[in-house]
Amino acid sequence: MAHLSGETMGTSWSVHAVAPTAGLREEITGVLDRIIAEMSHWARDSHLSRFNRAEPGRWQPLPPGFATVLTAALDVAQASGGAFDPAMGLLANLWGFGPAGPRDGVPSDREVADALALSGVRHIEQDGARARRLSHATLDFSGIAKGHAVDAVAERLLALGIADVLVEIGGELRGEGIKPDGQPWWVDVEAAPGAPVAPIRVALHGLSIATSGDYRRSFRHEGRDYAHTLDPRTGRPLANAVASVTVLHPSAMRADAWATALGVLGPEGMALAAREGLAAHMVVRGGGEHLSPAFAAMLG
Repeated sequence: MAHLSGETMGTSWSVHAVAPTAGLREEITGVLDRIIAEMSHWARDSHLSRFNRAEPGRWQPLPPGFATVLTAALDVAQASGGAFDPAMGLLANLWGFGPAGPRDGVPSDREVADALALSGVRHIEQDGARARRLSHATLDFSGIAKGHAVDAVAERLLALGIADVLVEIGGELRGEGIKPDGQPWWVDVEAAPGAPVAPIRVALHGLSIATSGDYRRSFRHEGRDYAHTLDPRTGRPLANAVASVTVLHPSAMRADAWATALGVLGPEGMALAAREGLAAHMVVRGGGEHLSPAFAAMLG
């Protein structure tokens, strides 16, 4: 069995595949390099960066992967009532979580209000393989791109005839087929530090898992922690005590986006998870665990 790993998108990747190793690394890095060239908001010459610099109102052609991610992001934005929003780049920068880098202190109420007025999917239009922005809103695919990359690598390996594979990028995983011993790809649900929750193990067989947590990236100012996940409705970091949200879905891209959306919505979002048929697990600091019916069913 092949075991490969490396770095991409500011994090690490690993692949376990029941296949010879010859040529696999080149195939994997080729997929990842293409995604960076299309969707990195850190690379100034990426398609995403050029989109964000283009004059508002002008239609721009999109590469296939970019168009796929934008379509999914807009779908989840609508279904979640705006709890997920890929057009929050201005606010991510304002809070020190974007390409502009960390900042000293926190932005003023006026700065947040001004950036919020220009942000959001209401300023983005997509027409198939083209899109435009209607203001100076900037796209930021941080909440969905890793999941898309997991899917893209897995689907490339499946297209090569490799049916049994586990792909991981930055903690998001997708498993296809089985291990050489006949077992599925068993993985542990990522635990939020400091949360007293019993370990949970799930089998990834044609399934993906993604986790969003308040512990992954934050900064501290005047005794308060500011998490990197922003509430698109307020333009501010989350303060709802949600420690982590894990979503299981056939698509790692969709799991990634929904984990972020449900984290924004908090415990009230579990009703939406139930209506959408999502397998979701939420940990709230001081508020215990919340499981959607689909997730509970998977635990048998």
